Amino acid sequence: MPKILFMPKGIEVEVAEGTPILDAALDNNIHIDHNCGGNCACSTCHIIIESGFEGLNEITEDEEDMLDEAEGLTETSRLACQVMAKNDIIVKIPKIESEWDNDTF
Repeated sequence: MPKILFMPKGIEVEVAEGTPILDAALDNNIHIDHNCGGNCACSTCHIIIESGFEGLNEITEDEEDMLDEAEGLTETSRLACQVMAKNDIIVKIPKIESEWDNDTF
């Protein structure tokens, strides 16, 4: 069973192969925004794959289109609702702009 390490929290979970990363996070009380309910209709569940990117399911054209709207896009950015756990991975949940703003008060 694949293991997912969620950063920056440092929480590792074990999931059944094929589990969407978003579901793995939510099932383990790890917050990831998902305004569209995990339907690949927004970019709020943007994550960065820090390790294990090469073993992921291929990105779809719909996911690429949605990622174009994500803040802080990287070469290993994906949408948590679209990535299926197949192997061990390290996932970084980036801070969103509004969280940075809240940290200053």
